[in-house]
Amino acid sequence: MQKFHVLIPAAGSGSRMVTQYPKQYLQLQGRPLIEHTLAIFMQSARISSVNLVLSPDDVLWDKLNIPDNLRLKVFRCGGATRSQSVMNGLVAIEQDVNGDDWILVHDAARPCLSNALLNQLLDTLQNDPVGGLLAVPLADTLKRANDEQRVANTEPRENLWQAQTPQMFRYDLLRRALQASGGAPTDEAQAIEALGLEPKLVPGELSNLKVTYPQDLLLAEAILNGE
Repeated sequence: MQKFHVLIPAAGSGSRMVTQYPKQYLQLQGRPLIEHTLAIFMQSARISSVNLVLSPDDVLWDKLNIPDNLRLKVFRCGGATRSQSVMNGLVAIEQDVNGDDWILVHDAARPCLSNALLNQLLDTLQNDPVGGLLAVPLADTLKRANDEQRVANTEPRENLWQAQTPQMFRYDLLRRALQASGGAPTDEAQAIEALGLEPKLVPGELSNLKVTYPQDLLLAEAILNGE
């Protein structure tokens, strides 16, 4: 029986937050942000393992008081890019997964994923031949800027979606796609697309935001508080 495994690349510095700590360690509701991100998967009986990929020189993780759990595994093999961290994580867990098991890659700084949305993703994709990702249709008008930050033109938004995570693909397929990617794909779906495959878009929610800028922490706290 195919299993669901989560892989969370958390080796980035979060430079756009303009803080001294990587954003996964910033406080959210009195706890490090990464605890919220891990919690939704640790609470789901459908998830077989949660695999966290840290930077080799990460000194903050060990200072957290996160209870030991057999399903949570930590690997200090993060790379210089997201795709390198994911690839290194796939190699690290190869003895613990089967080739047709599902891998859910999730952003470390995306702490507001709901259990309902997670289950919707699993239910929609568990029998899909390719896999897919959470995403939301773009609602706003898009403007392309020139070098002077003036509008160069307006981009049509029809059929455009904003990618979210988790992004869910089978272990063998995802590993093959990342190995074949010549550059550094910005997400796993892009690597899958380069193989000529078409990942399925599963409707997500705006509340499943990624904390990127300082104001995002306030939004995340409001979401978690049910506001």
